Amino acid sequence: MNGSDYDNDKNKAYPKQKSTSTSYIVLIILFVITVVTIPRPFQPVGKPTVLHVWYYGWITAISTGLGVLPLVFTPKLDSYLIGVSNAIAAGMMIAASYSLFVEGCTFDEPDDTSEISSEVRTAIGALLGLAFILGTKQFLDRHEDLKVGDLGGADAKRALLIFFVMTLHSFSEGVGIGVSFGGNHGAELGVFISASLAVHNIPEGLAIAVVLIPKNTNKLTAALWAILTSLPQPLMAVPAFLFVHYFIVILPVGLGFAGGAMAWVAFFELLLEAYEDTNMVTTGCCSALSLATMLFLQSAIDERS
Repeated sequence: MNGSDYDNDKNKAYPKQKSTSTSYIVLIILFVITVVTIPRPFQPVGKPTVLHVWYYGWITAISTGLGVLPLVFTPKLDSYLIGVSNAIAAGMMIAASYSLFVEGCTFDEPDDTSEISSEVRTAIGALLGLAFILGTKQFLDRHEDLKVGDLGGADAKRALLIFFVMTLHSFSEGVGIGVSFGGNHGAELGVFISASLAVHNIPEGLAIAVVLIPKNTNKLTAALWAILTSLPQPLMAVPAFLFVHYFIVILPVGLGFAGGAMAWVAFFELLLEAYEDTNMVTTGCCSALSLATMLFLQSAIDERS
């Protein structure tokens, strides 16, 4: 190997090493926040405090990173298995989108003073979500040098679209956490809703991981990206808890917004790429199985609530 080859290899390795070091630093910061902000007592007694609302929202966000665990021992995937992964992720996102629409259309809270029906508000939110994601896609298409971790080009654009959609979804979930803590039985209901969302966030983290990891993003970085998409949950839970009456009115709009954006990415990004890497039958079967599994899990969680 001559000197120039050595320098090229060194330059290629350096960004990856830097990225890994940054991931470890972020992981340490997340761990410190998790330990330092633990409320005392952990279980709310009487009226929940702001710290309780923040911390339970924080736990739901951190749980998203656990979705990477099933892929920890997965070897590098070929293009066919990447297509299968995208089909599975699409099924998960379609299920989540469907649940958001149903929750928005059937939204019924005593403190909801809006004269506009929840169905109309959800539909308005869905149209706004579609407009947002199309605008975002046009913006990304004008920038060819985008980077997301170790990804670049088209892979980075797709990853950013999924990142935006999952983040939008988390805004609605964060408001839901804050609203649940703000009711008459907030101490019990808020804890239960937070626990349900924490479990629900794990497969959402998996949906992000199955898109990133097959494209040579390391597991830790994928887990951190998954957690980052859920950070709006604790951030939105606190103001929603403090101003619950105002947030209840706009919650169906937020649910529809996230659902519309998520559905677009699932159908027009992930499913199309899955079809290109596999075939119609494989894409249909994998996405349908993923969709059915997610709907079953969500139904089981709803029955317990």
